[in-house]
Amino acid sequence: MRLIARLSDPDGEPAPDADGSGDPARLLVAGGCGGIGRALVREALAQRARVAVLDLEASIARHPPPPGAQALAIDAADPVSIERACRAIADDWGGLDGAVNLVGFMSGPRALSDTPAPVWDEVMRGNLDAAFSLSVALHPLLRDGRGASLVHVASGLGMHARPNYGPYAVAKAGIIMLTRQLALEWAPSIRVNAVAPSAVDTAFLRGGTGRSDETDPPRFDPQAYGRTIPLGRIARPEDVVGPTLFLLSEAACYVTGQTLQVNGGAFMS
Repeated sequence: MRLIARLSDPDGEPAPDADGSGDPARLLVAGGCGGIGRALVREALAQRARVAVLDLEASIARHPPPPGAQALAIDAADPVSIERACRAIADDWGGLDGAVNLVGFMSGPRALSDTPAPVWDEVMRGNLDAAFSLSVALHPLLRDGRGASLVHVASGLGMHARPNYGPYAVAKAGIIMLTRQLALEWAPSIRVNAVAPSAVDTAFLRGGTGRSDETDPPRFDPQAYGRTIPLGRIARPEDVVGPTLFLLSEAACYVTGQTLQVNGGAFMS
């Protein structure tokens, strides 16, 4: 079964939309040059979607999207750059059928009471504020899409407190509530859900794509962390791709306002 259900029929041929056009799904991936984003973009292209990647200019230079994907540079902490990119997509494509927000970064570990106000502000801008700005800018594009769906990528830390990740955890908890609020306000025409992964073995553990040289040591030992997970390993980018594409697809057409935990059994609810 194709995860983006609208893209193909059971024989693997492009499936016609309700209007019989057979047009491919139009998918925007914000933060598409990161480890999870690159895996998601590859799979979406393999399923014949039209894909636009939004990311930092430095991230696009370091990890150029594959052929067939359109790249637009943004700074997610700058709403003007987001609006500019979304206007370009609107002019080119007219609308979006799906969007994924992978934007975010984590500051160095420290107790919340020892966190300077500028660090708190920076983490909020780069995570929760960015999610809000992206959502607002994407709304008209999704409203003009076909069975449109937005997926925010949150974090297990937004649901289960752990020491030394306070600003990031609070920002991700805010994204989970933002997801619920948008799902309520945008229904029934647009579905909004979130995926909450545990730690994923990507450059994010070293500061984030575009924010580090990707050779810095990780914040913790991924192998030791993996041994604490019931499924026996740390998550890989591909582990997040399937759940994300499911929430985008027609297979999840009656799912909205939900947060899907992808954590190998680390947290159970």
